[in-house]
Amino acid sequence: MLFPTVEYGLFFLLVLAVAWGLCRRLDAHKVFLLVASYVFYGFWNWAYVPLLFGISLFAGLVAQRIQRSDDARVRKRWLVFGVVACLAVLVHYKYTIFLLITLLDVWGAFGTPPTVKGLESIALPLGVSFFVFHAISLLGDVYRRKLKQTVRLPDVLLYVAFFPQLIAGPILRASQFMPQLLERRRPDAVRVNRGLMLIVVGLFKKVVIANLLATQLVDPVFANPRAHGGWDMLLAVYGYAVQIYCDFSGYTDIAIGCALLLGYRFPRNFDSPYVSANPQEFWRRWHISLSTWLRDYLYIPLGGSRGGPWRTSLNLMVTMLLGGLWHGAAWTFVAWGALHGMYLVVHRAWAALPWPALVRWRATTTWRWIARVLLFHAVCAAWVFFRAPSFELAFAAFGRLAEPGVLTLATAPVLIALFIGLAGQYVPRRWFNGLELGLGRWPALGRGALLACGVFAIDLLGPSGIAPFIYFQF
Repeated sequence: MLFPTVEYGLFFLLVLAVAWGLCRRLDAHKVFLLVASYVFYGFWNWAYVPLLFGISLFAGLVAQRIQRSDDARVRKRWLVFGVVACLAVLVHYKYTIFLLITLLDVWGAFGTPPTVKGLESIALPLGVSFFVFHAISLLGDVYRRKLKQTVRLPDVLLYVAFFPQLIAGPILRASQFMPQLLERRRPDAVRVNRGLMLIVVGLFKKVVIANLLATQLVDPVFANPRAHGGWDMLLAVYGYAVQIYCDFSGYTDIAIGCALLLGYRFPRNFDSPYVSANPQEFWRRWHISLSTWLRDYLYIPLGGSRGGPWRTSLNLMVTMLLGGLWHGAAWTFVAWGALHGMYLVVHRAWAALPWPALVRWRATTTWRWIARVLLFHAVCAAWVFFRAPSFELAFAAFGRLAEPGVLTLATAPVLIALFIGLAGQYVPRRWFNGLELGLGRWPALGRGALLACGVFAIDLLGPSGIAPFIYFQF
């Protein structure tokens, strides 16, 4: 069930009405949301609902064991057991085929590998990476005593399966979300205008900008890079940078808006990442819930920056390599992660140079704009590996950049979409907050009419058909 569809609209309106009708009966309210979340997931494939339920129940039972024990060794054993079991499920569904194919390729370099049938037999459950990470987050927060409340299995089931974030995030921390399940929802505390604005903005990003760039620029060029000139290739690389941002941030805007209308608060997941002037800032702004998850549950446990420059560089590279592999079971994703790891290592070395003249230069506005341009192109170069299905097509794309050719795909809709997608990140956040306050002065009928006009305009401007969200595959 995709967000920008009539089916989801009707589903959400029904859930919204019933959930608020049950808001005074807390347990019934949560049970209804849990059932609705399983229906939402089952709309894709009912066969994997038991997997979602099983991982949630397992994480809840292990978290209870951790919480009830005062013995540090026992707590750690349960944590390790729970994390390993959750990761084993993820590896089975997401990486088994990848590991087997890699093994056969290595075998083939030294001899004739055996013939293995059925390498495409394991279907990837939708959103498996996200609900496994939620389960691990619960275990980690309970182990670190960040979750103060008693772990209750019904709350754990809803935390992992809550439908706005289930398929593609944002990744919620148990310590952020589960305390909200202890209180009844209050209609007067809901920022309705903000929720509706987030949904409309998210729909515009996804349906208009991301889909337009995908259908009219990115997909045709990356399907056959050799058939296009360098200028079209460069435009497609820029287009994909905007497409993936608008696609994913649009999804999370809708998810945050839907949760907000139901009375729940999700953390911000994107913060204008393409205004960043260095790789560290980029990862503080891009997919914030994942980058902080990797920092807290991988980079810091590895030692973080406590072991000197070389150990810090190794920790950064390992974190980003695994972050790349998390996105997809392919070496192109590993290459994407390796590039970002290299960017972070080089930036740390550059920022550590103590020369007074260089320190002053790095503090200037001129350097910040130069750094923004340089970083944007470095990020775009990494996106080529992220988008291309193979190294062959990735290097073919880079090769076309050396042969300018004729620019044929720079149509007015494409250029306007690119401009809005990039320039929109420089719009001050206070403008959005001001618009929310301004809408609060409108009568309800006027706000409803404006919402209807916005949705109608989005449907009119967007290409026909709804492409799946990019991050569904992860």
